[in-house]
Amino acid sequence: MQVRNSVALVTGANRGIGEAFVRELVAAGAAHVYAGARDAASAAHLEAEFPAKVTAIQLDVSKPDQIAAVAAARPDVSLLVNNAGAFTHGLLIGSDSLDGAREEMEVNYFGPVGLCRAFAPALASNGGGGIINVLSVGGILAAPNMGGYSPSKFAMRAATQCIRAELADQGTVVSALIVGSVDTRMAEHVKGAKEPPSVIAKAGIKAIERGQDEVDTDRMAIETRAAQARDPKGLERQMAKMLKAVEISTGR
Repeated sequence: MQVRNSVALVTGANRGIGEAFVRELVAAGAAHVYAGARDAASAAHLEAEFPAKVTAIQLDVSKPDQIAAVAAARPDVSLLVNNAGAFTHGLLIGSDSLDGAREEMEVNYFGPVGLCRAFAPALASNGGGGIINVLSVGGILAAPNMGGYSPSKFAMRAATQCIRAELADQGTVVSALIVGSVDTRMAEHVKGAKEPPSVIAKAGIKAIERGQDEVDTDRMAIETRAAQARDPKGLERQMAKMLKAVEISTGR
């Protein structure tokens, strides 16, 4: 699909990768961008900056009623960017409860799947359109120190493949972005060099326009994929050691 003249909905658009997507979509010629956030006021700066191009809307992806309401009100959407995410730093065994893991599954899996379901008819009506799912290296490599986050991203990667197959007949392009280390609030605890969010957004736009199924968006994602191909069990043991690490670093 072509981003120029498309109408996009970006979740988690108030900061980080989501905000970068809004800016890059406008720069790429999108007709309009709905900037979704749990608190629409937190994305109001984007609407103020691009008053003719951006509308800030309330959208908590963990609330099915809000997803349904937005889908009913925005039938012009031709590009869905599932970016909103949750990361609670929890462990599967070592945490006091699984509340954090449940939150991560709601936001990182059930939310985007629900959005794909809700907007599939609109995408079909608008020529097929496209879906960009922002995933993570934690979704191709199990990270024990991300006990709830990593499984949620594995689940969404599998769901992306299922959704791509289901929507193929209506001409919907579905691209998955494997994201490594990015300079966002979610990655504040990670030391070392990190990519600016704009790099990820630009990679996503290229992926959807080229019809690419899955793209490693940055150096960490590329290096992780290569290391996994060389020695998957060795990399698994290396990741296990991170449970005892005092500091997490990109190594750069």
